[in-house]
Order: sequence, then C-alpha cells, then structure tokens
Amino acid sequence: MSLQEQKKFISSIHPFENLTLNELDDIAEAFDVVYFKEGTTVQSSQSEPKFLYFILKGLIQEKQEDEVLAVYSKNEIFDSASLIKNFSKNSFVTAQESICYTLPRELFMSILSQNQQLENYFFQSISEKLNNNILHEKNKDMANIMIAKVKDAKVHKAVIVNSKTSIYEAARVIKQEKIPTLLLKDDEGEMYIVTDSDFRQKVILNRMSFDEEVVKIASKGLVYINEDDFLFNAQLQMAKYGLKRVVVKNDEGTIVGILDQISLSSFFATNTFAVSNQIVKAETLEELKEASISFIKIIKSLNAKGVKIEFISKLINQLNKKLLDKLYRLMAPEELLDKSCLIVMGSEGRAEQILRTDQDNALIISDDCTISDEKLKEFTLNFTETLVDFGFPRCEGNIMVSNPYWCRKQSDFKDLIYKWINEPSGDHFMNIAIFYDALCVSGDINMIKELKTYLFKISSNSQSFYSNFAKIINSFDVPLGFFDGFVFNSKDENHKDEIDIKRGGIFILVQGIRALSLQNRIYNTNTIKRINALYELGLFEKETAKELVMAFNFLTSLKLKSNLEKLDLNQKIDNYINPNKLNTMEKDLLKDSFKIVNRLKKHLEFHFKLNYV
Repeated sequence: MSLQEQKKFISSIHPFENLTLNELDDIAEAFDVVYFKEGTTVQSSQSEPKFLYFILKGLIQEKQEDEVLAVYSKNEIFDSASLIKNFSKNSFVTAQESICYTLPRELFMSILSQNQQLENYFFQSISEKLNNNILHEKNKDMANIMIAKVKDAKVHKAVIVNSKTSIYEAARVIKQEKIPTLLLKDDEGEMYIVTDSDFRQKVILNRMSFDEEVVKIASKGLVYINEDDFLFNAQLQMAKYGLKRVVVKNDEGTIVGILDQISLSSFFATNTFAVSNQIVKAETLEELKEASISFIKIIKSLNAKGVKIEFISKLINQLNKKLLDKLYRLMAPEELLDKSCLIVMGSEGRAEQILRTDQDNALIISDDCTISDEKLKEFTLNFTETLVDFGFPRCEGNIMVSNPYWCRKQSDFKDLIYKWINEPSGDHFMNIAIFYDALCVSGDINMIKELKTYLFKISSNSQSFYSNFAKIINSFDVPLGFFDGFVFNSKDENHKDEIDIKRGGIFILVQGIRALSLQNRIYNTNTIKRINALYELGLFEKETAKELVMAFNFLTSLKLKSNLEKLDLNQKIDNYINPNKLNTMEKDLLKDSFKIVNRLKKHLEFHFKLNYV
C-alpha cells in the first residue's frame, strides 16, 4: 500500500476517523507489515503486548486456554484493551494465514493521551459504546431532542394571580406581561391555568361578564415537569394527557415557567401532538383511521433525528394505547364498557412493537357482564377487522379478540391460567409468555392485575415450572461463530447472507428476562423496566444490567433501521439483517451485543439448571 492508501485504510476503521492530519501521518509512517502462518501465536497470554494490530487479511482468534472468546477479521483491530493495561490476559492465534499492520504501543498510547475522542472510545465499556453509537450514527450537528433539557427550550414566564381576580383584570395582566398563559391560585393552594384562547372561546362566545371571577373559565389538574428533565419527556407528557402545555418547576419545587407545544417545534419537528390531539377529538372511525395512518411518518421522523429507540418505543406506545382505547370506546357495546379489560400482549404489551407486525390482543370480561354471546361475537369480529383496516396485520396465530379462546370471562381466564401452569406444553408455555406481557389499553386495569397475581401465586408452587419456562432459549443459537464471525443459515436460500436478529438475539434476551421476572413476581411488562427491576432486586450487577439494556436497544434499533429501509423499497418487513451492509463499528457493536446475549444465556443455564431439565 502507498502512504495515501494506508491513511485511507486507517481512517476507515472506527474510531480512527477522528485522528488529526498530523496523527494520521505519524501512524502511517510508523506502520510495519507482518505476515503470520495459520496457527501462529501473535500475542501470548500473560505477556506485555508491544503492538496494536490492524488486520489486512485473515482471521485471528482470541483464546483463553482452549476456549475461543472472539474472532477478528479483515479491517478490524486487536488488542487495545491489552495495550492500555500493558498486560495480555488472553492469547491471540491465527486461524488462517494472516497479514497485519502493527502500530507500536508507545505511539498508540501517546496519541490516546492527545486525542480526547480516541481516549473516550478506548476507555469506554461495551455498554457505553453501545449507548453512544446512536449519537455517532446520526447527524451530530442537529439539536438532538434526546439531550436537550426543558430549560433549553423557550419557557414562558409564569405569572400567578389569585383565583378571585376578575376576568377583566386577568386579561389586562396577560396583555401587560405579554404572556399566553396565566396561573391562578386559590386560598387552599389549588392551582389553575387559563390561556388566551379561554378568553376567546369561553368569555366572548358565552357573553360572560368581565367582572366574573377568572377561575370560572380556568382548568385545573396541572401537569408539572422539572426544568432539568429531558425535553422529550415533556413531549411524552403532552402526548399522554393530550395537553398543549406543562408547568415547569425547579429542584426546590418552585414554578419557574410554562412550556407549550409551540416551544417544542424548534427541537421536535414531528406532528406528534397533532396526531395525539386528533385521536382525542375523533368522533368517527374514519377520523381515527386518519390519525392511525400518521404513525409511520412519526417513526421515520424520530429515527432520522437520532431519537433513541427506547424513547421512540415509549412515544409510539403512548399513541397506540390512546388509539386503541378510543377505538374500543367508540365500538364496544355499552354492556362491555365498564365490565371489561382490553389487553395487548407480546411485543405490543411490552411497548416494544414500533412498526406494526401483527395484532396480539385479548378481552377479559367481568363475570357479571350481561352481554349476549351473539352481540359479543359480532363486536369482536368487527373490532379485529377494523384494526386490520387501520394497519394492524392479522395475527397468524389467531391471538385476537375475535378468537373466543382469547375473549372470555375473568374466572374462565383463571381456569385457563391454571391449565397452562399444571399441564405444561409448548403451546401453554407460549401462552403464559404472551399473557405475562399483557398490558391494559382500555377498561378496568384491575382485572389484568388480579389475573397476573393469580399467575404468580400458582406458578410459585413448582420450581421446575420456571426452568421449563426458560428452557425455550436453548432452542435458539446466537449467530456468532468461532471462525466465520457471523453464522448464516446456509439452508435458507431466501436469507443466505442474512441473520435473524430476533431469533439469534432479541428473543433470547426478552425470554430470559421474562423468565427471571416471572419467577420474581415483577409486574412490569417492558423488557428494560424488567431488567432495572431485576437489578434493584440484586439479580444483576449494575454493569451487567447496563449492558443488557444497551444490547437490547442496539439490536432493536438495527432491526428498525433495516425494516424502515425495506418499507421504502416496498419490501416485506421481517427480522433479517445483512451484516455486510453494516459499517465496521456497527459490526463490532453487533458482535458485542451477541456476546452479552451469550453471557445472559449462560447465566440462565446455571440459574435455572437448564442442562438438567
């Protein structure tokens, strides 16, 4: 390679694109080329390493005694960790004939001490690298909603007057202070809010006397947010409650201002609030469908702006819950409305289904509900068909309210749960898994809580139940091999260059966490919340929990990115990704994520004694 080609090669490997021109020159001039035969020990264990290796050709195995821990291939480096510690814990052996560039340790450490970006990268843990990948991949110049705080936006001045102030005096204060909103406080300390639109719509249109107390046109039940909270959380609150503004407080609890929807527009150029408001105001199915169609635009916009996957999930989940609740209340017969609980299950119940893949839902009916079988059947069929029309694909496993198996009285569901637990089978374990993920979206939430409490109670009688429930993870292999890097299914002609990221990573992690959570009676449905709850119970170390969260987020973000690309190409969305289409950093992080999943799998095998089941 010429000197220019060497520089191009170095810059193509993350994070060396962050080198200065002088640092790039220094590395290129210090490079030396070395050749290794197959089976050569490049770096011995228990030794002091002398070089950082850049692989031009071949495969290098990192080994601990006879166990292969990792495999490095073309355009990858090893072993920065050993160089930093000046000690090589493991050995590095060629699995193929290999050619490498070597960079002396002294120069590598010198550049690290001068280049903050490189130093930050090489001293990060796996979880930190996974977390920071989102920011690396997106436009760094964009004012990212995920790092902007509430106080970074335009927060209107908060002016508080007595609730007995007259309408005329309140209007005069709004004009004088040049504010769109006024806060009121009564003698008991209750807070109210009145806006400029209240004066137009309630005072003028109703021809109210200007001498009336302004509290008569005000609203109460204010929603508060801390000025140091993320701006995106303010957006979530507005979407959740259908609000146009939230009241901002500081750490001392003092009101410091009011944040409105307009102030968010410079940070968050999606029509999230408009869609949320459209759902609230919808009076017909057609109006609701129109709002539903907007979801994909919101997802694409959020993803393009670099919003983290977990926050996209939260926001879309809030909108989905709002949509399903409104749809149910528009369609359900009167006999059902106060005597039922509509639940979503599976990935939707865990708030992890961003793009609609299918509908997994059920209906729990109060034992004293008087609706006829014919009327119930007619409603559930119409409800399922309407969801299909709204863009929620039919569930291939028929896990929908239109299936009588998933639409029954609460006591009948108890009988069903008892059967699932005491007559173990593949189908019954699957039903337990999806039901445990159930989330109430409309109706009486206590009905699903009672059923989950019952599930915890009867499952705790048998320790072998949890082992059998967790055992399904042994049916799935993490697609990370010893010699070839990623492992592909050569028998699958349609996906021979792709890996199933759900089967090989996401499902193992989700099911493993689900099994531990069920055993520990955790009511949370979301995988990340379950991980955090398990950490609080002492089942995970802090770094382990952090790694699991970051691996889960990275795997799901890759899946979303791939499926958005497929949508743009009018292709069917699925769980397959092509590693060859990933950049070097993404490949590294995918391997790191799979290693984290593998460690979880080994932990579960030991915890549940899966080798004996």
